[in-house]
Amino acid sequence: MTRFVISRLGQSLLVLMVMSFVIYGLIGLMPGDPIDMMIASDPMMTPADAERLRALYGLDKPIIERYLNWAGAALSGDLGYSRLYAQPVLSVIGPALGNSVQLLACAIGLSVSIAVPLGVLAASRPRSLVDYGINLFAFAGISVPQFWLGLIMMLLFAVILGWLPASGIAPSGASIGEQLRFLALPVITLTVASVGGYARYVRSAMLEVMRQDYVRTARAKGAPRRRVIWLHALRNALIPFVTILALDFGFLFSGALITETIFAWPGMGKLIYDAVLGNDYNLAMVALMFATGLVLFANLLADLAYGWLDPRIVVGGAANES
Repeated sequence: MTRFVISRLGQSLLVLMVMSFVIYGLIGLMPGDPIDMMIASDPMMTPADAERLRALYGLDKPIIERYLNWAGAALSGDLGYSRLYAQPVLSVIGPALGNSVQLLACAIGLSVSIAVPLGVLAASRPRSLVDYGINLFAFAGISVPQFWLGLIMMLLFAVILGWLPASGIAPSGASIGEQLRFLALPVITLTVASVGGYARYVRSAMLEVMRQDYVRTARAKGAPRRRVIWLHALRNALIPFVTILALDFGFLFSGALITETIFAWPGMGKLIYDAVLGNDYNLAMVALMFATGLVLFANLLADLAYGWLDPRIVVGGAANES
């Protein structure tokens, strides 16, 4: 196990190195640069001033040389300053990272706690009214546009009923109840958008597992139906679901832009979007690297969860032979 974790961490570092070069290259290919933004905001700046600034910030050098300079500074702990916020990059990313973790932990936890029972219930009664109803709910959740759902939730619960705040984040020092009020609408929006797909994955995996020989054997031996479903079948059905969940975690972390924009939630998705549009190279680079690292970390946790869910799986090796 330890050797596997060390090996995966080494592979993750290699992937991060490659992705850092790719991301830096893509950002460098964007039209314009921070100096162009400064020229647009200061009509008194002369071309000579712009050239001096490009030389000062190293923007006149080839992209390979600029990347090597950035990588050397990053390895020494200097991630640079954000041009948009006039602060060190880590000082900007820290609060946004905390806000995204708070939002996505609640949304994913709520989605899984709803989707798993729904998927198991639908699979345990295939082609029944319950199965059709759960499938209808799942397809509706998948089909509803996230921006439309967010606006409807805001209109209903914030404007018409006045129960919840329409947007923003709870002020510093607010009570837990107040924080939950600000969290409610974005969490519900993300949950509805993802719970349908998760329920479909669980249902599909459960239907496949329920046809396996060991499930039929457990039933033939007189094991209670509830025990067969929730103990024997579900544990193996969760293996493919864990893979999907790990991939979605990284995607949601950097891609919850629509929800964060609608509800003015200052998370990583909106931060990356603003940094890219504002040509804030340092902030965009580090934020995208954080998102890449989280995807790799989530996949490592998924691999470790395989061994816990199915003891026949040896993490980092072949399955045990009976």
